[in-house]
Amino acid sequence: MTHQPTDTPQFYLTAPAPCPYLEGRQERKVFTHLVGERAAALNDLLTQGGFRRSQNIAYRPACESCRACISVRCVVDNFSMTRNMRRVMRRNRDLIGTGVAASPSSDQYNLFRRYLDSRHSEGGMADMTVLDYAMMVGESFVSTEVHEYRFRGPDSAFTGRGEGPLIGMALTDVLADGLSMVYSFYDPDYADRSLGTYMILDHIARARKMGLPYVYLGYWVEGSPKMDYKRRFRPQDHLMARGWTRVD
Repeated sequence: MTHQPTDTPQFYLTAPAPCPYLEGRQERKVFTHLVGERAAALNDLLTQGGFRRSQNIAYRPACESCRACISVRCVVDNFSMTRNMRRVMRRNRDLIGTGVAASPSSDQYNLFRRYLDSRHSEGGMADMTVLDYAMMVGESFVSTEVHEYRFRGPDSAFTGRGEGPLIGMALTDVLADGLSMVYSFYDPDYADRSLGTYMILDHIARARKMGLPYVYLGYWVEGSPKMDYKRRFRPQDHLMARGWTRVD
């Protein structure tokens, strides 16, 4: 049997499958495993090259006739909130986000399940079990955090933690040059709070405090309405054929 060294990444190509973003198109992905001592450094390098992480897999689109998926990162130092974003922050000033070690919990999974059933019941993650979720959050070879969002309580000013039920969560990789939002979800009963936008704004603020220049938002897909929100966090860089290009 031939053994591949764990510190040398091997890349693979998936078979064509229906595109989840653009109807009538086919997608393919190139992917590799993030394992071993070099996983964190490799995750940094691949994220800067347009890959995304899912559990211990790093992947990026490799479609033969389509280049609609564009990697997007927000430029933290030059970021300026729009009037609508300032309203979102005011609407959620009674919330507090707490960064904790990436460890799964029943509260997280219950919220995750409610979010999927309400917003993405037909998506690729709809059948994830509690074990699948635990692996997504807890089994990682890279630097990962969980940010839990709860309402502020009387002791939050001292503890830095919210109280009561979990209403939002983000799984976030900490990279050498930024924060990469791997996956986020929230309580559908609070959809009017624009919690998805709020969590991105909170990550931009966290990255600024940490001295990190970017927040990686994943792929923007032109022509896919569910991805349009990513264009609002400007200025941002788009990964094009010649490298990262500023878009104001």
